[in-house]
Amino acid sequence: MTNHVLLNNIEHKDLKINLERSAQMGDNVWYTQTFPMEFRSAQAHYPILFQKDNGTGQITPVTLFGFENDNNLFLKNGKWDAAYIPLAVQRMPFYIGFQESTVDGVTEKNRVLTLDVESPKVNKTHGADLFLEYGGNSDYLEHIANVLEALHHGLQENSAFIEALTNCELLEAVTLDIELNDGSKNQLMGFYTINEDNLNSLSQYKLAKLHSQGYLQAIYMVIASQVHINDLVARKNTQIAL
Repeated sequence: MTNHVLLNNIEHKDLKINLERSAQMGDNVWYTQTFPMEFRSAQAHYPILFQKDNGTGQITPVTLFGFENDNNLFLKNGKWDAAYIPLAVQRMPFYIGFQESTVDGVTEKNRVLTLDVESPKVNKTHGADLFLEYGGNSDYLEHIANVLEALHHGLQENSAFIEALTNCELLEAVTLDIELNDGSKNQLMGFYTINEDNLNSLSQYKLAKLHSQGYLQAIYMVIASQVHINDLVARKNTQIAL
């Protein structure tokens, strides 16, 4: 259960955030959303795929951390076993909320910082302070605010990116056949990747347009990131052997 509340330095002045990365702290996710401006950092460690929301039909790029629910292969001894943690994970347990305000009869929605106070990361004894002694934001909270700002704008960019891929027929469903050292075989379904044949067949005009939009580099980063599927298999084999 979650309980998102508007963060403030009066009610929450004594709160801390446990910075441990573990299943107990709610980090046992097997994928999370990402966006083109994050691809350069993410593709160095994780496969980047695309997932469609069955309810809305919206397609979103995601970074993959494992092959099944509640099995994040990057959690190790209370830490995240990679040099870069995607922003959608870094921000936990903070979220962007919206609050209405009316000025001169005009109502606007403003972004605000909210906290899931039911998260196991939230406590009063261990971890990073949210506020300074006299109420100012801690360096940690300033970092989180920057993370949320980058995440907000990045995820907004996804719609145009996915539209460009769709217009060029560059997305295709993918099934990953995974065989582990214990002999078990699994199929990972429900994701999409870049259709390289269609990419290689694009006209110079379409390639130039993708490049001018900043998407061509992002596309190649998605393709390059696929090598990390083998890394995930190796991590899974190590987990099984323990």
